[in-house]
Amino acid sequence: MVNTKWRNQTSITEFVLLGFGSLQELQTPLFLLFLVIYIVTMAGNILIIALILTDKNLHTPMYFFLGNLSCLETCYTSTILPRMLVGLLTRDRTISIAGCFVQYYFFGCLAGSECYLLAAMSYDRYLAICKPLHYTMMMNAVSWMSGFMIITIVTCLMSQLHFCGPNEINHFLCDFTPVIKLSCTDTSLITLVTFILSSIYTLPLFLLTLASYICIISIILRIPSTTGRRKAFSTCSSHLIVVTIYYGTLIIVYMFPDTDTLRDLNKVFSLFYTVLTPLVNPLIYSLRNKEVKVALRKVISNVWSL
Repeated sequence: MVNTKWRNQTSITEFVLLGFGSLQELQTPLFLLFLVIYIVTMAGNILIIALILTDKNLHTPMYFFLGNLSCLETCYTSTILPRMLVGLLTRDRTISIAGCFVQYYFFGCLAGSECYLLAAMSYDRYLAICKPLHYTMMMNAVSWMSGFMIITIVTCLMSQLHFCGPNEINHFLCDFTPVIKLSCTDTSLITLVTFILSSIYTLPLFLLTLASYICIISIILRIPSTTGRRKAFSTCSSHLIVVTIYYGTLIIVYMFPDTDTLRDLNKVFSLFYTVLTPLVNPLIYSLRNKEVKVALRKVISNVWSL
């Protein structure tokens, strides 16, 4: 019955990303804001990658993770912000169905990989207190591969859906829920599979990350020196805030019911894990570290001496 119904309708070839189109008077300010965010995010993360690659003092397991995180954030931001900037500047918000699926695929891959990487980094910090880390290369490979494998299944199922109109996506990127709501075919299978995969992979990673930080905090509390405790808490709390924002907004957007009241709010929450987190990660995880500051001073002094 469903197939017969949509065969008689015209298939659409492109979607329209509504984004923040309702705020017509703010299109130029939003463009300038997101352009600055994109430039700062790219510059910060590329700087971290360059410092870690060139300074031998930063060739340690912790900075190997941080380099991977900066590389991931650079790719992650580039799958979302350039298309958003074009839409804000030209008012052309159309995107082909194939282009939409490609954006969702890479966005999903990188978001999933970040969940694994944050979990690995939090566990790395816990192990660093107790014993040397020996699994760095393996954990980085697992982080990247797992994110790609999971989203490949979902994207393959999405590519089997048929779209016959309407074609307006009420979001600034091709995300799962807004896209499948436009499908003319039955989406119960893909919804179930996505929910199961999200529950199996995302929730345990969040719990592992949370448990690692709880263990770290409990160990910090045993440090006899007040100054040592304060310094350790300062670093740990910053990391924990970023992780909480990332996972908290992900849970709100994907686990809460999709209602008219929450729909516009979800777009704001989505900005936290797509735009804010890549922006602050270089500052929180890297640029506050003493070793990175020393490496940065070396580069600046070398450039200045030229």
